Amino acid sequence: MATRKDDQRSLIRLRMSAHDAHYGGNLVDGARMLALFGDVATELLIRMDGDEGLFVAYDQVEFLAPVFAGDYIEAEGEIVTVGNTSRRMRFEARKVIAARPEINDSAADLLEVPLVVCRAAGTCVTPKAKKRI
Repeated sequence: MATRKDDQRSLIRLRMSAHDAHYGGNLVDGARMLALFGDVATELLIRMDGDEGLFVAYDQVEFLAPVFAGDYIEAEGEIVTVGNTSRRMRFEARKVIAARPEINDSAADLLEVPLVVCRAAGTCVTPKAKKRI
């Protein structure tokens, strides 16, 4: 099974829960965005190599806006450089629905323009012995 060009992008969307909130005011820990990027990277490695591979390092992370329980986050990543075993990736997390607890406990707004909450770049590797594609 060969990789296709469109296999070098991945997108996941999920709602941040009360379980994700780590700080007062239902603020979600920024590390949660990095966990989402890890899931995106794993999918990209499976698509490209047939294996989950390993995340080696982030070399750039920017937290740009707060995320709260009830917000819907879209995390997207793409492979931008392919080495022998390394894959350089770029990630972006966007808030697409914002919880509105100040209105009531179930109010939310669909954002006309998604709000970028985090960007990152990093490198993953798939050991040669584990590559299946």
